This record gives sequence, C-alpha cells and structure tokens, in this order.
Amino acid sequence: MFFNASENRTENRNENRYDSMKYRRCGKSGLKLPEISLGLWHNFGSADCYKTGLETVLAAFDAGICHFDLANNYGPPPGSAELTFGRILKESLLPYRDEIIISTKAGYDMWPGPYGEWGSRKYLIASLDASLKRMGLDYVDIFYSHRPDPETPIEETMGALADIVRQGKALYIGISNYNAEQSAAAISVLRNLGVPCLIHQASYSMLNRWIEDGLLDVLEKEGTGCICFSPLAQGLLTGRYLDGNIPDGSRASKGGFLKAASITPALLKKLNALNDIAKEGGRSLSALAILWILRDRRNTSVLIGASSAAQLKENLAALSQTALSLDELDRIEKVLKMES
Repeated sequence: MFFNASENRTENRNENRYDSMKYRRCGKSGLKLPEISLGLWHNFGSADCYKTGLETVLAAFDAGICHFDLANNYGPPPGSAELTFGRILKESLLPYRDEIIISTKAGYDMWPGPYGEWGSRKYLIASLDASLKRMGLDYVDIFYSHRPDPETPIEETMGALADIVRQGKALYIGISNYNAEQSAAAISVLRNLGVPCLIHQASYSMLNRWIEDGLLDVLEKEGTGCICFSPLAQGLLTGRYLDGNIPDGSRASKGGFLKAASITPALLKKLNALNDIAKEGGRSLSALAILWILRDRRNTSVLIGASSAAQLKENLAALSQTALSLDELDRIEKVLKMES
C-alpha cells in the first residue's frame, strides 16, 4: 500500500501548515519532529465521537503537527484508536503519508494468554502486524517497546525490534518507560545489532521530573531523542482544578490515573503559584508547562492529548510565545520545590 504523496492529493489542507510549527532534530538522527506532537491515548477510541477525533487530527496536521502517536492498547477498547486513525488516514490523510510520522507501541496487556503483553519476540511482532492491519499500513515510522520486560532477555526484545526494521515494518525503533540503566542497556544492544535507538518516550512534567535523574544524561550521551508524554500531568497543569473543585467529566472525576484524592491543599497551593507566574507572563498554565519542557533542548517533542480541535489550538498557542526567561525559570523552580 505504499502511496506516493505527490499523486492524487486533494489540496484542501492548509498549504502553509509548516510555517508556524518549529521542529527539532531527534537525537543524532536525520529525523526532525514537531515541538508538539499529538497522542491518541485518550479520546480516539470507538467509545468516542469519530467526528471530533477527525476534526482534531486534521486541525493538528493543518497546524504543522506531522507526528501522531499511538499504541496497540489505546482506545477504549484496546485497538480502537488505531482503527480510528486508520479510518482518518484512508478518508483524509493518505495522500500526505510521506509527510506524516506515525508511531505505535507494544508492551502492555493486549490479548489473553502468555503472549499478549511484555517484550517477547512473539508478542512484539504479532502486535505490530495487527497494528498495521488496523491502520491499513505497510509500515509505521516508529515502533516502540512500550515498557521493559523484567523476565525476557533484553537481547530478545531488542533483537525483535531490529528485525522489525530489517523487515521494513518500521523505519525507526524506540523505547518507552525504561529507566536510565535499562535504556543504556537497550541502546547498546541495538547499536551492536546495527539498528540505532531513535527515541525514548517518557512521562515528564513540572510535577513529574524523574527523567532528570540520569535518563536525560544517558539519552544525550547516546544520541537518542526524548519525547515527553503527560506534559500537563493528567490535566493538573491545565488550570481545571485551581479552585479545588473536580469538574464533571474531568479525568479526576473518572477515577483513572488521576485520583481526586491526590489533589491536596498543598498541591493546589503549588498549582496556583505556578498559575500566577503564567498569568504575569501573559500565558496560560498549560502554555507555561509546555514551554518549561521545551526549555531543555534534549527534549525533542512534547506529546499532548486533546479532546477537541479547540483544546488542541489552546495548547499550540504556547509555540507562538517567547521562551521562558531565566527569572521565570528560577521562580518556577522555587515553586516546584515546595512541599506538595
């Protein structure tokens, strides 16, 4: 199904889509990614409104976001986000395939039995084959090991990823949720196999700074890029919870990764202090959070989610603003060191 992007285009997309987006080189590779990428972790399953998802993806593409991130288990139900994205591609974006970076992952629970999760060769290859079928693709641009497997030898997991590249099913390889030591080991095995590790996908925000404890140093040394998910800390850094109330329909109200009980008075004090810094600079709290991540050039891209095209555009506004000043960064650091 390889598609020549120069043929059969429908020129109804924004012809100036790349003018306002900034791009960063991913580690020491030849690939550049937009400073903001769109993740389909939430809001694109079969339980969600297809029209809203379609509008969000097209708005992203028209704004210069050419990287769309998925995983085999995104939905709900698992697999349905890839089906949704495959439909969007077929109906609207397939003529632009050569302009788009599509990533997917395997590692978490996907189907019953001993071969439905983790990092075995059996699971990774079978999962990618199913992902390609759901999206109607011959290859993805980036395929990730979604999490380290404590029981499968790293040589087997990385060997499967290297073979996936050699088979033409993925152009690049990435890892996700690996700590500094695990990342160094995985990158070394891949290098010995002749397939470099392009990128690491890790959770990172002003409220979750674990990658600063060694991982970023490893990635910089090895020439591997970093893309940061959950930059708004599951919505805590959007301003929705500043008054201490839990809005209906918010993530905290649904009892998922973000629990209402975790929104403590101490955390609210910190969030409001950050919001004050944002307002003084004429920014939203979410823009502050995104610019804070982009302050570090080792971070290739910020991976955001969006429930609508309007929400997406609110987050994109961060890129039209000036970088955070040294004074702002110093004040933010003092707030982040407050007890929460």
